[in-house]
Amino acid sequence: MENFIVSARKYRPATFETVVGQHHITGTLKNAIKNNQLAQAFLFCGPRGVGKTTCARILAKTINCTNLTAEQEACGTCESCISFQTGHSFNFHELDAASNNSVDDIRSLIDQVRIPPQAGKYKIYIIDEVHMLSANAFNAFLKTLEEPPSYAIFILATTEKHKILPTILSRCQIFDFNRIQVDDISGHLNKIAQRENISVEADGLHIIAQKADGGLRDALSMFDQIVSYTNKNLTYKSVIDNLNILDYDYYFKLTQYLNTTDVSNSLILFDEILNNGFDGNNFINGLANHLRNLLVAKDPQTTKLLEVSETIKQKYITQSQQTPVSFILTALNLANQCDLNYKNSKNQRLQVELSLIKMCHIPSVLQLAQPNGNSATDEDQIKKKTNLSSAAPSKPAVQEFANNITSAPVDSTETVQKIPQQESKPLPVVPQPLHDQPKNTPPIPLTNPAPTAKIALNNNANAKISTLIPSLTDLERRAEEEENDGPKYITGEAREAFTYEQLMFYWNQYATKAKEDNKINVYTLLTSSDPVLDSPEEVTVHVEHKIQEGQLQDEMIDFLNFLRPRLKNFHLTIKSKQVARAVVNRLYTNVEKYQYLIEKNPKLEEMRKRFNLDVNS
Repeated sequence: MENFIVSARKYRPATFETVVGQHHITGTLKNAIKNNQLAQAFLFCGPRGVGKTTCARILAKTINCTNLTAEQEACGTCESCISFQTGHSFNFHELDAASNNSVDDIRSLIDQVRIPPQAGKYKIYIIDEVHMLSANAFNAFLKTLEEPPSYAIFILATTEKHKILPTILSRCQIFDFNRIQVDDISGHLNKIAQRENISVEADGLHIIAQKADGGLRDALSMFDQIVSYTNKNLTYKSVIDNLNILDYDYYFKLTQYLNTTDVSNSLILFDEILNNGFDGNNFINGLANHLRNLLVAKDPQTTKLLEVSETIKQKYITQSQQTPVSFILTALNLANQCDLNYKNSKNQRLQVELSLIKMCHIPSVLQLAQPNGNSATDEDQIKKKTNLSSAAPSKPAVQEFANNITSAPVDSTETVQKIPQQESKPLPVVPQPLHDQPKNTPPIPLTNPAPTAKIALNNNANAKISTLIPSLTDLERRAEEEENDGPKYITGEAREAFTYEQLMFYWNQYATKAKEDNKINVYTLLTSSDPVLDSPEEVTVHVEHKIQEGQLQDEMIDFLNFLRPRLKNFHLTIKSKQVARAVVNRLYTNVEKYQYLIEKNPKLEEMRKRFNLDVNS
């Protein structure tokens, strides 16, 4: 009976061309061999099972080959290649750093490096799992790694690059191995199945490739296990049964139930999944991944991100067209929240079931969120956005909307319409004492009250919408309402000329009012310097810095509303001008005071000298 060899060893690549999924590494190494630019030390790092040790052995075999091919591959027939393949080569040494991690092991390796190769050009030393070396062993290895003999080449391999000393990293050429793609792994498994005369299904190979998580060795181990389980008849069903993977069909059925608000079947399906031995956390993570795939399948440009077989990909594309984007995003959020709260929940099954019930009611919530009660499709939403960005609504449409609102029979509207409108007459402006005026002046109505009363009737209809997620239109409308509720400038037709004395009279009145209202900053700003009347309708205020300018702008509406009616000029404007603060030299010492007096009266110095006086400092 022939001894069985696992596929990971039987089909281990022997040339750079047969390495799977690491073309950026193999291409660089082949060019280095071709140009004779081999480094003294290499560091291969990456996840497990991606080909680090395999590439190291291929490199060691190729650089000592005496009959390289045109593609810079080892011939496999020369004496060096044959001795390497049979394990009798004296130029190749492989050390497992996990079990040989002491300083004595490194010293023994250094002693071997001093012996030149008897046959061949290079001696290659492969140190696997180099991160397991101790700190003292690393330090003992530093000098040899930095200045090895011309015939010595070191190839270090590790899965944990961050554990290696920076002094070691700086002495090596670093090659980062990537995780192998799902398509590359499934294609490699398909080639092996053809050589071994094994019947396979493409969907089953894709499941193995996804489960391997980028490691080809793990994929080959699972492949051998399932082939033995199925007696060389590898099917999709046998793969998911053997690897304890939840079938795609469960998620497709569940998504259909969620779309149709079928709570009962959703909970029954989840119970069936639990009875099959699957964990609730794995189920909710798988559901989140399924929803993500549906979202990716929405756009033809992103379908390449689906790491599934063609059959499953078509199912995703079909179901994605039947599922709204808003539903997918909301369900994804619920699944994520369930995953975060799952471990802390005392009743984990109820946590998942509650999330499924919420997902079932997403379509009804989305339907309530629509203005007309109808859920729009993705194409309708795109058309709506295009129409809004291309042109604003026409006036006839607005007029028709207003007519429809007016035609509604409402008693409050009739009451408002019966109120006669009085003609507004300009009131005489008479200067009054400041305390007689009310502090809060009622706002002047700028619009007709009748339409306001009619439009207010729609608030009850939109009450449900306000509790949901607001749209961009709602946010803009609320921002406009907040702006309209703020203070506004009082307008009028009066435009009489006024004198500077009248301006200062009311200017000081407002400053006093600001002081009484505890607006000390405003009072200081208005009284620190007198305003300048640049023109009959323009006043300039001198400020010292940006903070005072901002304070003036914040007070501008109330200030102008105070001045304009009293000066009978509604075109009055106030602007600020930043000026440098005048520096005042203060006299502190007696010497400074004496120097100031001398500048005023130079004869004072003559008197001091005549009477022989001194200035106390």
